[in-house]
Amino acid sequence: MKSSERSFARRIDLTSLQLFVAVCELGSIGRAAEREFIAASAVSKRLSDLEAAVDTQLLYRHSRGVTLTPAGESLLHHARAVLFGLERMQGELSEYAEGVRGHVRMHANISAIVQFLPEDLGQFARAHSQIKIDLQEHLSPDVLSAVHEGAADLGICSVGSSNGNGAAAELQSRPYRSDHLMLIVPQGHALSAREAIQFDEVLDWDIVGLHAGSSISLAMRAAAARAGRPLRQRIQVTGLDAMCRMIDNGLGVGLLPDRAFALMQGVGRLAAVRLDEPWARRELRLVARDFDALPVTARLLVEHLTPTISPSP
Repeated sequence: MKSSERSFARRIDLTSLQLFVAVCELGSIGRAAEREFIAASAVSKRLSDLEAAVDTQLLYRHSRGVTLTPAGESLLHHARAVLFGLERMQGELSEYAEGVRGHVRMHANISAIVQFLPEDLGQFARAHSQIKIDLQEHLSPDVLSAVHEGAADLGICSVGSSNGNGAAAELQSRPYRSDHLMLIVPQGHALSAREAIQFDEVLDWDIVGLHAGSSISLAMRAAAARAGRPLRQRIQVTGLDAMCRMIDNGLGVGLLPDRAFALMQGVGRLAAVRLDEPWARRELRLVARDFDALPVTARLLVEHLTPTISPSP
């Protein structure tokens, strides 16, 4: 290593890199300081020292937070790679430690969180009380991006809904669970007595849907495009319970996974009709950058979640 390279390495400390990544992820020095349990002034000083070390501006500071300069974008990419390498090293060494302690960062879509993860993570927490799980809900494409960028160790989402997201091709994935989409209508609705229905018939009705980037919304839009018909999605909500309440009050019909609808019983007077489409059967997958390189705590969680796979019919 050249002396100039050694000098640069000595000027960069890992704590500053971790804080830099936290600020970038949250878009705010204050929120990053709160998450990392450090004073905002100390974070600001670390960032200023980091900019001095690399001799260039990394962040644009404004009243609403911070945004990255082009140099900051480059450093964020390299910082995540460095921190991921350290996590891989920690994963390999942690097996030699006595006992297993640590935390796992996981992002998952709403279908996984509502239908399966409460029970699965509850069982894991009871068996491994010393391991903390940081779980966040995101849209499937955002889950893939977070895992790809190193913001999450693991993700659970509908990989097929990535809609061209290049991150999916670079990640490893394993089956987790599957579900089937149902058409949800008010009791007494003209479609409520049907046992099954095709989606082109659903297009005759106003639709209550989740936000545009959700896997269900993306699947509906693709199906409507194939049918050459408009999607009459008049109302968009962010939660499954809100969707059910809207449908119960006659504001439209909607699609929900079968288990999610079963868990929503009591939210309204609703009926479910099986959606008779190949894309209605969905597979939720567990994703990671490299399953073998995960810290031992994350690998324990993967091992716990993997046996829960239900065999495909």
